[in-house]
Amino acid sequence: MKHLIRTDDFTTKEIESILADAELFSDGRFDKILRDKIIITLFFENSTRTRSSFEIAAKRLGAEIVHLDVANSSTKKGETLVDTAMNLDAMGPHAIIVRHQNSGVPKILSNHTKASIINAGDGAHAHPTQALLDLFTLKKHFKNLEGKKIAIVGDIKNSRVANSNIELLSRFGMEVILVAPPQFLPQSDLRTTHYLAEIIDEVDAIMSLRTQTERHSSQTYASLKDYASDFCITSEIVGDRDIILLHPGPVHRNIDICDALLADKRCKVLEQVANGVAIRMAVLKKLIYDV
Repeated sequence: MKHLIRTDDFTTKEIESILADAELFSDGRFDKILRDKIIITLFFENSTRTRSSFEIAAKRLGAEIVHLDVANSSTKKGETLVDTAMNLDAMGPHAIIVRHQNSGVPKILSNHTKASIINAGDGAHAHPTQALLDLFTLKKHFKNLEGKKIAIVGDIKNSRVANSNIELLSRFGMEVILVAPPQFLPQSDLRTTHYLAEIIDEVDAIMSLRTQTERHSSQTYASLKDYASDFCITSEIVGDRDIILLHPGPVHRNIDICDALLADKRCKVLEQVANGVAIRMAVLKKLIYDV
């Protein structure tokens, strides 16, 4: 049984097949191929887009979705996560979709289940389906990503989205440039800068990130307003350049991206959300149906 914990769990050929399936699904072409399949969602961390996207994807393919109410589950009585996963797995689901605030939890659970474990985000480690939908969005716009440049801007050090996108987009030929204040930059061999203005004229896309305040062990910026004065993506900095703008959501308006750009046709945020359903349909097909 194959799992999706990180983007590199899939080969480039496998990802290309997922993108091809997502293209078909985004046009409304799909069958109820997962009829009689059962998928459990296990979210230990709040989610709107990811959970809803997976549930809609599963229902479009005909699967039954069971959502475990973590707040009222036996984990609150002291049951370990592994025991929870093993007990759920004993009920015969075909996949368990896991989100957890701690890095590594989906990987640990994958060692104890027959069902496919799909990582819906673990701590600051990885968010593979977000990176896949970002790749899909970029490829739909540019067709060929070889030689294109993307700036990832913001709280990169604490971002699972950034980690997954760095691996995946680099693999598909994009140059990734990291833009952040010093305390938000990880150690990296990639090109980095503290000033978006330094690279704005050479990038083809900008991916803004949400400031992960819940993952900060101490205050790292005087205020979000101060952060925004340096790193908010504004109409002034982008101008009339032919640049597309992405964000994994939720967007802090006028902190991550200004209102005017969110309404701009170059902004792909809602397109990313739509593409997320198609990509997650393709991932579920890959892990449950194409076996």
